[in-house]
Amino acid sequence: MAITAVLTAGLLAVVQLEASRPMLIVERFVAGGGWVEIGVLAAYAAWVFRGMSDPARQPKWRLGVWLLFSIVFFLQLIVGLAGAERFLMSGELHLPVPAIVLAGPLYRGELTFMLIVLGASLVLVGPAWCSHLCYFGAWDGLAASRVKKPVAFVPRARVTQIALLILVPGVALALNRAGVPGLAATLAGAAFGVAGVVVMVLLSRRSGAMIHCIAYCPLGALATLGGKLSPFRMRIDSTCDRCGACTPACRYGALAEAQVARGRPGPSCTLCGDCIQRCRHSSLQYRFAGLSPERARTTFLVLVVSLHAVFLGVAML
Repeated sequence: MAITAVLTAGLLAVVQLEASRPMLIVERFVAGGGWVEIGVLAAYAAWVFRGMSDPARQPKWRLGVWLLFSIVFFLQLIVGLAGAERFLMSGELHLPVPAIVLAGPLYRGELTFMLIVLGASLVLVGPAWCSHLCYFGAWDGLAASRVKKPVAFVPRARVTQIALLILVPGVALALNRAGVPGLAATLAGAAFGVAGVVVMVLLSRRSGAMIHCIAYCPLGALATLGGKLSPFRMRIDSTCDRCGACTPACRYGALAEAQVARGRPGPSCTLCGDCIQRCRHSSLQYRFAGLSPERARTTFLVLVVSLHAVFLGVAML
């Protein structure tokens, strides 16, 4: 817990000291208040780490704190748009649609803060962006959680997602080349986001699988592909007896029968860790070269919880 608190405080201290304008909410209202916020968030990170350390409690804790982050993110956006501009970053506002993280820089022809954050998280915790850090995905997780036993396999989900990963940037570049006004591009992004919400309500909520995250969101495809930059992996060791108990725990469709038989989760795995507590033989494990499975899981949790707390502190648009 102490390491998580120190890492969180250290990262936020860099933000507090190096940012050209106040990035922490309390600092925007009270000079020096950012340091108090850093202390609170460091303690919060230690508390979350303690809760998630128990594999049996991790699934509920993960979804709970993930939803908390998303609620804070959208509340700050709503309050900011209502007139309290201190809750917003200065600069050009972008829509809170994950695909825009990818499409926005291509349309505008510039690198954005969110794209940098995504890249850093992929290096540190791989595809865990999709199960711990995405402000939109938490709602897909909530929708899917209404079904106790999700479908284990979603036909053509990966193909559809990769196609959208190609299509969305292509459309963004085409809009840029055609000189389409920003308002029209914004409306196109908004329509894509609304369609994503419909996918959650109509498909994820009924199937128990996170259809938005594994089939619709192009950023999800980028995260699971780019997540290979991270050395963290989820593996199934030789003690697995192929009982299938882990399959219903995975809402990302990464533990279907064929994938379990191969001895490794499918490409849609986001390192959420929900499956670990279902395995009777402890066959599902986090892996990191040179570390034991237990140490690898602890290291992963330290990093992902610290990033969660830091994102919570700078959750602004």
